[in-house]
Amino acid sequence: MFAHLSAIAGAVLTSGVGGWGTFLGPLIIWLVKKDTMPFVDDQAKEALNFNITVAIVFFALAVLVFVTLGIGLLIAIPAWFVIGIAWLVFAIIAAIKANDGVTYRYPFTLRLVK
Repeated sequence: MFAHLSAIAGAVLTSGVGGWGTFLGPLIIWLVKKDTMPFVDDQAKEALNFNITVAIVFFALAVLVFVTLGIGLLIAIPAWFVIGIAWLVFAIIAAIKANDGVTYRYPFTLRLVK
């Protein structure tokens, strides 16, 4: 549960500098607990993979804005808003499921950390 919630806390605390804190919580929890707690290992990896996937999408939209000299903002701003809301909802759902002891899989997630 803390791996999922730490991503939200990291986003809030580091929002002024790009939100890079979304990776730190799940990464630290995964590195510390991966050998001793299999469920925490699984859920921390899942949270880390989801946040990496969201960051890739946000970066791709920023590149679109840059390449189109700002015209891409017509697509990027609504997409950032929708993705941001979905990210928050999925992270809360994942935390609730993990608290109940149920394995949660985020939709549309690249499984980069295995």
